[in-house]
Amino acid sequence: MLGVTVEDELRALAPQVLGILIRRYGQFDACEDAMQEALLAAAMQWPAEGVPANPRGWLITVAVRRLTDQFRSDDARRRRELSVAALEPEPSDEVPDRDDTLTLLFLCCHPALSAASQLALTLRAVGGLTTAEIASAFLVPEATMAQRISRAKAKIKSAGARFAPPPPDERQARLEVVLQVLYLIFNEGYTASSGADLQRGDLTAEAIRLTREVHRLLPDDGEVTGLLALMLLTDARRPARTRGGGALVPLAEQDRDRWLRPMIDEGTELITRTLPVGPTGPYQLQAAIAAVHDEAPRNEDTDWAQILGLYQLLTRMAPNPMVTLNHAVALAMVKGPQAGLDLLATLDADDRMAAHHRLAAVRAHLLEMAGSRTEAAEWYSLAARRTTSLPEQRYLEQKAASVAPTP
Repeated sequence: MLGVTVEDELRALAPQVLGILIRRYGQFDACEDAMQEALLAAAMQWPAEGVPANPRGWLITVAVRRLTDQFRSDDARRRRELSVAALEPEPSDEVPDRDDTLTLLFLCCHPALSAASQLALTLRAVGGLTTAEIASAFLVPEATMAQRISRAKAKIKSAGARFAPPPPDERQARLEVVLQVLYLIFNEGYTASSGADLQRGDLTAEAIRLTREVHRLLPDDGEVTGLLALMLLTDARRPARTRGGGALVPLAEQDRDRWLRPMIDEGTELITRTLPVGPTGPYQLQAAIAAVHDEAPRNEDTDWAQILGLYQLLTRMAPNPMVTLNHAVALAMVKGPQAGLDLLATLDADDRMAAHHRLAAVRAHLLEMAGSRTEAAEWYSLAARRTTSLPEQRYLEQKAASVAPTP
């Protein structure tokens, strides 16, 4: 198996190498395929032979050779008389301060692509994951994922996208898409939408790594910093979220001694430093909420009044159904379960949420708090039927059984 150190090295280098290739040759398809072949060659050779002195230069050289072979075998390319010499890496490619990672992220998150395509292409081109790894993460056949990635590349080409930073008037909107894609990758890793495992540590780690890269390139952007802080503060709880056999452990019952304190300290420092600077955005508010949870030594010490205030701000700034769900829980903890249930009722007419298992699960939780055990059991059972995550399903079924009144 590829060593962790070598794997980390390759994934960090992948967007840099691909950025150089696309910037010089302009063909996303060919350059990305050549980069993947170079990564595969490195994965096979470096563990046995050692990492070369200039790993990025090694990858560029191998990728360019693959491009040369491809161009030579293409009649159209031969008619253009591309020479091998023209494809040799130029000295400027080896300048260490040129980093195309952010430009590549902007390209992979092009607005012409669907959200699913943006996710897949980002993981493939920027994350350096193989098609098989991405397919496994999203529980689809490898052939299906290969087609999705291929269509995404073709759509970028047909949209006339250039490998260049977006125009100033589009930059902020495009950056928001990049952050949303990274956020979605993290969420899929933290709570897998389906399958036998509650969480996918490889996806959360990749999302954090890529967000660190964006933060390195844009250290003064408050929302980039907020997203990184949110990921760190949330992922810090990962070791305590499951018990033997992968069973789900809710936040209120987690052993907080198992939380990863260095991640909490880093995330808290990031959000504490960023919030006063402004302007405040949704990721910063979510990170602040996560920090309040993580700072409480016990669940009963949680400052729910502060969390409620933050959710009220978040609801005004970036309202969405998932925010409302969490807002309802905070409201119930401060003003009682009926207040939370009343807020939840506003989601019943929302087609996006009406059949979602999380709405049923939160309603069950608040009904349990209110002492309505029969109704709570019914809603827990409904949530269990609706989820496609096996750990969540088992947990919800156990909750339904535990709150149901005995005959």
